[in-house]
Amino acid sequence: MDLRLTENEVRVLGSLIEKDITTPEYYPLSLNALVNACNQKSNRDPVMQLDEDAVRSALEGLQQQRMAGPARGADSRVTKYEQRLQEVFNFMRQEIAVLCVLLLRGPQTPGELRGRAERLHRFETLDDVQSALQKLMQRDPQLARVLPRQPGTKESRYVHLFSGDVVEANAPVRTAINAEPDSADADRIIRLEEEVAELRRDLAEVKDQLERFRRQFE
Repeated sequence: MDLRLTENEVRVLGSLIEKDITTPEYYPLSLNALVNACNQKSNRDPVMQLDEDAVRSALEGLQQQRMAGPARGADSRVTKYEQRLQEVFNFMRQEIAVLCVLLLRGPQTPGELRGRAERLHRFETLDDVQSALQKLMQRDPQLARVLPRQPGTKESRYVHLFSGDVVEANAPVRTAINAEPDSADADRIIRLEEEVAELRRDLAEVKDQLERFRRQFE
């Protein structure tokens, strides 16, 4: 199987998986509900603004690959849509939870995945997350891989491969001119990168806490 989903198809698929698990009473989703799910401002990175035509086109692409389509046997005058990954891959619950978060939020560390997947599946330890990632990486075709560790970071990040292999946009590139920064500059750059990475992790955690707090009053 050659996995080459577009950015829109990835967002639609991830949204269907998430709603299937977290709000089964409202699943499968109408086209309008699916558009809203794709364009959520929480638990999405990046935030997107897809219209009905874009989502409908993504659904058609997913249906061609047997990953999603109109709900079977739905008793409704409005067409509703469902994901069908289980039929294609027969995932375990841990795998689908990790994959869903990767689809919706891009490359992440095991610690980030554990916190953000809590609504989908409760991982008791980081080893449980690593085990799910290993299962995804060992599948044929491979569905996830580890990215090269960024300078100044302690944890490696993992990425899904539903859109093919990934080359990081922010990967460091050195030109022939000034290819070797002096030691002082290198140390300063590393410290700055560590501070930025830590701030990003803190911000992500605050966003998750706010989202969980908000859901208590829904």
